[in-house]
Amino acid sequence: MGRHSLCLLGGTFDRFHAGHHHLIFTCLQQSDKIQIWLTSDTMARLKTPIVLDWETRKQDILDWVISEEVKDRVSIHLLENEVGPAPTSLEADAIGCTSETKPACEDINDSRKLAGLDSLNIIVAEHVVGLDGKIISSSRIRDGEIDRNGQPWLGEAEMYLDQRMPEILDDELKQPFGTLHEGPESRPEVAMRRAIESISDLSPKLIAVGDVTVQTLVDLGEIPDISFIDGMTKREVWAEAENLDRELFPHLSTCKNPPGLITADLKLATKVALLNSRPTLVVVQGEEDLAPIIVHLLAPIGCAVLYGQPGKGVVVRITSQETKENCRRILDVFTKEL
Repeated sequence: MGRHSLCLLGGTFDRFHAGHHHLIFTCLQQSDKIQIWLTSDTMARLKTPIVLDWETRKQDILDWVISEEVKDRVSIHLLENEVGPAPTSLEADAIGCTSETKPACEDINDSRKLAGLDSLNIIVAEHVVGLDGKIISSSRIRDGEIDRNGQPWLGEAEMYLDQRMPEILDDELKQPFGTLHEGPESRPEVAMRRAIESISDLSPKLIAVGDVTVQTLVDLGEIPDISFIDGMTKREVWAEAENLDRELFPHLSTCKNPPGLITADLKLATKVALLNSRPTLVVVQGEEDLAPIIVHLLAPIGCAVLYGQPGKGVVVRITSQETKENCRRILDVFTKEL
């Protein structure tokens, strides 16, 4: 098979990742030029509401083709239907895909034959697998499992380690990690209302860390998807902790997590809680202060994590790639507990 003149590629290309790189590179190896037909926001959001917008997805591709010095061979176009120009194009002589989308390319060729046009040569790129041996995909990235290179944010072996926080992180972790919504300490509902209003309706899960935070949300009629409590506030026993109505949470679990540690018990309890479809209460025997680090590493993109900032208000942090990278950096400084 000779080299092709123009190859068509269609797709959403959300969270542009190593698999996308390989698909484009495979087509470039066999074609002089490529047209990438990038799915419109309207179409993409029928699949998932948290897909990145068209301009961001386009820029991610452009940044990569520039870095690979192939910008003059790749153009990007708006795709507003399922097939784009492939059934009727007189310029293209190839179309790129992966194994699961090959049948759609074959259907396109059937349409071309009926129209008296030559079939497009189908270039099939193999899937790229991550370090966990599973296929790298946009959905797995959105689900919070892996980064764009297929690296798990929290590896399977690390799930079973107890890790101790070094003193060097004390000052950093005392600072708000997210957006601080201020309000009087005597009326936590003031800051909490502001915090709730800032969270998108598209957020996959609302996750609360801390007894006062959880109780305040419950008092406002907002039952978190996941709640972490330890019966303490400001590292002292909170007398009102017993007032929380635990019957509001269909799932209840306990885990051990002594101060200054992130235990395997906490990691596993968090992982299970994220899989539950109904509200889960995680009762921590010890301290839940460090739970947000693990929550962000395991949670899907877009989740909202809330916790109290003593004397100041409520902090909201949305799980994003940047958030995961920061939590990964922090956890890398922790030491293995023997």
